Amino acid sequence: MHKLGLPTLVLSAALTLAALPAAAQETGNVIFFHPDGTSVNAWGAARMYKVGPDGELNWDRLPSIGVYTGHMADRLTGTSHGGATVHAYGVKVVNDSFGLNGTEPITSASGADMSIAQEAMAAGKAVGLIQTGHIAEPGTAAFVASNESRRNTDEIAEAVIESGAQVILAGGERFLLPEGAEGRHGPGERTDGLNLIERAEELGYTVVYTRDELLAVDTETVDRLLGVFAHNHTFNDQERERNLIEGKPTYIETAPTIAEMSEVGLAILSRAEEGFFAVIEEEGTDNIANNMNAYGALQALVRADDAVGVVLDFVDANPDTLLVMAADSDAAGMQVVSGSLAEEGEAVAASTEGGGTLHGVQGSFGDVFMSAKDDQGVEHPFGIAWVGYNDVAGGILVRAAGLNSDMVRPLMDNTDVYKLMHVTLFGSDLLN
Repeated sequence: MHKLGLPTLVLSAALTLAALPAAAQETGNVIFFHPDGTSVNAWGAARMYKVGPDGELNWDRLPSIGVYTGHMADRLTGTSHGGATVHAYGVKVVNDSFGLNGTEPITSASGADMSIAQEAMAAGKAVGLIQTGHIAEPGTAAFVASNESRRNTDEIAEAVIESGAQVILAGGERFLLPEGAEGRHGPGERTDGLNLIERAEELGYTVVYTRDELLAVDTETVDRLLGVFAHNHTFNDQERERNLIEGKPTYIETAPTIAEMSEVGLAILSRAEEGFFAVIEEEGTDNIANNMNAYGALQALVRADDAVGVVLDFVDANPDTLLVMAADSDAAGMQVVSGSLAEEGEAVAASTEGGGTLHGVQGSFGDVFMSAKDDQGVEHPFGIAWVGYNDVAGGILVRAAGLNSDMVRPLMDNTDVYKLMHVTLFGSDLLN
């Protein structure tokens, strides 16, 4: 396969690698799967909904488990951009950070003046950024872009395209095309006149826009792949009632699922002779839950778990690969409420007895959800209760499988996620 051209930032920092510790652990590929906003409660709801209370999710199959502690330098609850920055650099930063510590450059926990993804590229490894949100979403973009504000989406999108990542799959066509240019999904919104899709083609990317086009990619011959699957996100992250009124689905029908993106992306990345580092993110589990859209959040969780199955199958076939999973916060504090709820076909109340917001299939006063059957063949009615629209510091776990997954500790700080990935990619001793 063709060698990747490294961006100037990575080339200028590559000399830092010579000062890093010599390999001490078995090394291999790393897949960081970030189901944004998911807590133990969210996965419990997904289990009841998808496979029943006695069933087993793909997420349940991951053998290693540790409690995730994710405070920032200046607050207890993580943020999407601050949390992603910690995962990318392995050091605590203030909450309003995007590849920087606030507005200041970061030296990573390894001693390199770059993120783990940039360090991987400097070592000749392939990098993939795969997600369901728009291209500037921090869960993936902060691994290759640094900016003083997450709102500078045009600048962040340009940095992602110019990053050298071999596979980039996301939404966000609006941030890739200039004003006046009509794209496959809608009009461009850039005010600087740049056409980043044309730039990507100059850099050698094959560009695809739909699920069908993605699944038609020849993963044995395509070296660089850019997927642009929506004008903004590949989902409609507004309240369930608003989606129903406007006739909008939770996910855009023409866009691939995160499982389909993962399968194609990993097939390309796995051809890299020096190995690879992939960041995979289901963003709908966060954005949709933050809008207290219970139906949509459950759909997003099912999709995330389907992707876990795809990645686990890949790890089983490629034992030189680590899969590590973690969220950085608990989106809206999702909880299952059952017991005294109405029976099937009836509507949930507007709130729980204590006053928490309660939603059914259609939102407020919506029909109850029904679980998949338990071991006795019984389906159980339930509703979803929310803390509110904001993120909370809920019960989050680090889960892992494959190479070095036995290094997951009972208590895992957010900086330890970086350290585990770094140990596996480079054989460093950061976890010692």
